[in-house]
Amino acid sequence: MNQIAADTYLAAAVVVHDGRVLIVRRSYRERFLPGAWGVPCGKLDRGESAASGALRELKEETGILGTIVVHTGSSSFPSDYQGRRVHNHQENFLVRPLTLDVVLPSADQAHRWARPAELAGIGVDAYNLEVIRQALGGRLDAVGLHAMTARYGRLAPPPFSSPKSLPENRVRRGRRPVAAESWAADPPARRRRS
Repeated sequence: MNQIAADTYLAAAVVVHDGRVLIVRRSYRERFLPGAWGVPCGKLDRGESAASGALRELKEETGILGTIVVHTGSSSFPSDYQGRRVHNHQENFLVRPLTLDVVLPSADQAHRWARPAELAGIGVDAYNLEVIRQALGGRLDAVGLHAMTARYGRLAPPPFSSPKSLPENRVRRGRRPVAAESWAADPPARRRRS
């Protein structure tokens, strides 16, 4: 018989860019759902807000920086961990990407930017499909994307996709740009340099 363990609190980031949703395949070495496709998600640290946890997990799992657009809903599911039944509570967020360079922590992981209608065919499970459906206003198709865009605007990253690549119009005149400038991603520092 399974013993009841303490509840677990999670946060998920549904990242949408150019009509596609970012999904990640978990490492085959993971204890929980090895090789499963889904949105970036993970446990909250003690004292961490759900929104902060979603952005931290996004960065840890993909290397992408983002900003919360809206809390899209809550979900929960039971699981077993070390012979105990765990009740997982998850807060879900629609996230605007600030960078697009995906860097996965494990070589056996993969990622895809998939159209919502393609997700089930890729192997995204029913739970993750529901999390994505929440973010897209209840639909996994072009109508859902259109409704999301109408409500929150186009979820495009800023004019540059990474602090490593800086467009010419962001560089001060008469100054030679370097490969990566930390002030590019820091608006207060950018204002001080202008």
